[in-house]
Amino acid sequence: MQILDWIVLSIYFLILLAVGVWAYTKVKNSADFYTAGGKLPWWLSGVSHHVSGYSGAVFVAYAGIAYTHGFTLYVWWAFTVSIATLVAAFFIAPKWAELRQIANIQSPTEYLLIRYNLTTQQIIAWVGTIIKVFDTGGKLAAIAVLLNVFSGTSITLGVLLVGVVSLIYITIGGLWADVWNDFSQFIVQIIAGITMFVIIISNTNDGLKSIITMWDKLPEEHSHFFNDPYTISFAFAMLLINFFSYSGGTWNLATRFISSSSATVAKKAGVLSAILYLIWPLILLYPMFAAPLFLENLSDPTLSYGIMAKRFLPTGLLGLVLASMFANTLSMTASDSNTVSSVICRDILPNVSKKFKNLSRKNELKLARATTFCFTLLTIVVALNASKFGGIFGLIVTWFAALLGPISIPVILGLLPVFKHSGSIAAIVSIIGGLSVFILLKIINHDSLALEMGGSILASLLLFIGLGIIHKERMSKKAKLLFTNLK
Repeated sequence: MQILDWIVLSIYFLILLAVGVWAYTKVKNSADFYTAGGKLPWWLSGVSHHVSGYSGAVFVAYAGIAYTHGFTLYVWWAFTVSIATLVAAFFIAPKWAELRQIANIQSPTEYLLIRYNLTTQQIIAWVGTIIKVFDTGGKLAAIAVLLNVFSGTSITLGVLLVGVVSLIYITIGGLWADVWNDFSQFIVQIIAGITMFVIIISNTNDGLKSIITMWDKLPEEHSHFFNDPYTISFAFAMLLINFFSYSGGTWNLATRFISSSSATVAKKAGVLSAILYLIWPLILLYPMFAAPLFLENLSDPTLSYGIMAKRFLPTGLLGLVLASMFANTLSMTASDSNTVSSVICRDILPNVSKKFKNLSRKNELKLARATTFCFTLLTIVVALNASKFGGIFGLIVTWFAALLGPISIPVILGLLPVFKHSGSIAAIVSIIGGLSVFILLKIINHDSLALEMGGSILASLLLFIGLGIIHKERMSKKAKLLFTNLK
């Protein structure tokens, strides 16, 4: 990286901090800090939902998969996310917005106290918070790897740089800072992504035709929809996981719907996010698919995108692309920090100590900022030790995706009246069963990535639905009233 690249990156960081300071003036209480006061318009909520769904890991772990396996990455990742988000937009997203209006919730797990009971809510809140520490840490590690490729900066310094910037602006600005950063980084990402797309095309012999002809020059299996171990079974497992994740099982994505001004707005936001997932990754991933044409026999495929950017982008644009990657990661990590903080403040701490109950608006906001700061600090520690957890792919894809299902199923299906007989027992057993299957699959030797990814969520799903049929639990009066008010 040249001086101009560093200047571009520094300007982006200053813009982020400025957004945080501006958002600080809009935050008057915890509702503003966590849900933007329920005032997010559909276009801002939709873009934020889309952007919050992927991080710098796309340019590291996923770039490596694109280099070694080709187009299948789009099929099992972006396409399944698009379908899952579209379904969620119609059946789940509106209910999150209604819950904020009816029950005044600020966190995705807050309604579980009414829907199930305190024990169920606490299990989901605690387990989900712990999982998020590792997931967010993996994303910070991913962007540090990219910074290392671009500039030679050490992984440790990269993690600290990204983590501290995120720490500052999300702690002071809350969700308003987060969603406006999402929007600004989406603009940066489009500019950087299209620039990279055009430059790579211009460096091929066939020009625009290379979008089609390049596949003839790559290994045959790179053009296949499914390329072992990313089989059709794996794609279906990811579709199932992505439905529960993007409909709100991944808490920061639920917050985008909760913060929407109405059920209709939440639905429109979900549809926008689904359309963006269907189209934009085709442009974003193209340089990754083409990488083997320019970089043969790369020893570490995860470095492919970074090396391509260094080779082809002129001074200044390299800084812009890196800013785009930083933006992706900061968007997701800051979003995670904000949402997990809401779960800790609203659902965990009040049940740990009575002194956290009935706080004044001023003290609620102080607590919100303190927990956001502490959570982000903890993710930085995990990022610095990412190699001990199976690396970036292991943290983000294997660990998070496999553990997400067991805690997200009671959260998402609990919103739907058709599963009203699946109560607290079904929820707890499904969580324990899913986590047990995950541990078992880690112990037993097997070569199925689809089983590793989908085994735990499928077990949880069957247990939750099955126990609801076999052992029908009666809902409390509050839960019945909640369902009555939800459309």
